[in-house]
Amino acid sequence: TVPPMSDVDHVMARVREIERRLEALECERRDLMAELAALRRPPPVVPAVPMAPSAPVTMASPTVAKIALFRSLFRGRGDVFPRRWENPKTGKAGYSPACCNEWVRRLCGKPKIKCGDCPHRAFLPVSDEVIRDHLQGRDGRTGADFTAGVYAMLADETCWFLAADFDKKTWTRDALAFLATCRDKRIPAALERSRSGNGGHVWIFFAEPIPAGEARRLGSLLITETMERCPDIGFESYDRFFPSQDTLPAGGFGNLIALPLQHRPRQNGNSLFVDDELHP
Repeated sequence: TVPPMSDVDHVMARVREIERRLEALECERRDLMAELAALRRPPPVVPAVPMAPSAPVTMASPTVAKIALFRSLFRGRGDVFPRRWENPKTGKAGYSPACCNEWVRRLCGKPKIKCGDCPHRAFLPVSDEVIRDHLQGRDGRTGADFTAGVYAMLADETCWFLAADFDKKTWTRDALAFLATCRDKRIPAALERSRSGNGGHVWIFFAEPIPAGEARRLGSLLITETMERCPDIGFESYDRFFPSQDTLPAGGFGNLIALPLQHRPRQNGNSLFVDDELHP
C-alpha cells in the first residue's frame, strides 16, 4: 500500500503545480504581448506603382525609368510579394511571402501555420528597392541572393496580366504557335524563356485590371484557337495560366509566378524575352 502523503509532501506538490501553472501563464503572457505588439503595428504603406515612362526606355535610360517600366508591366499584389528560398542541404527551393517576422521566435508559426493565417504576419510590400534587388540578383542590405515573384491576382480578384506557362520538350513550338495566335488576333504578347531555360512564358498585359476569370477565359480561347489552327502539335507542353484560379482561395494569395530578368539566370541566357528565333 502507498503510504499517505505527509503535510510537507502535499505542500511541495502544490508548490510544483503552482510553478508549472505560472510558467505556462508567463509563456502565454509573452505570446499575447507579441501578438498585441504586432496588432498595434501600423500597416505598411504600399508604395504607389509608378506610371510607365512616356519616353521609350533603352539600355541607356536611368535606373528609375527601367524600374518604373518593369513595375507598370509585371504588376500584381502590391501589399505582399513572394521571395525565393533555397535549402543548401536538401537542394529544395520554393517561394514564401516576404515577412518582417519570418522565423522570428514566438512570432513565426511556420510550418504549422500558413502565412496568410498567421496573427503576427507583417508582409513586406513591393517597392522600387525590391525590384532593384531582384534585377541585380542580391539583397541590397545583406548581399544574399534575391529573387522575387508576383502574386498575379489582386485582392479584388482582378489581374493586370495573363501568363501562359509551357514547360516540356515541345515548349518552343507550342509557345511560338500560341504567340502567333495572339498576333493573329491583334493581342500584344511577349515570350520569355523561363529561369531554367527548359520552358517559357507568354505574357499578355492589360491596360487596366480585369477579372481573373475573364483573363483566363481569354487564354482558353487562344489555346483552343491555336489547337484548331495547328491540329498536329497536340500542345503537350502547355501547363497552366497565371492567374491559375478565377477566385482567391480562403486565406491565400493564389498562385505566384517568378518575375523575369533576374540577374543569375540572365547570365545563362534565361529569364529573358526572346524573338521567334529565341534570340534575346
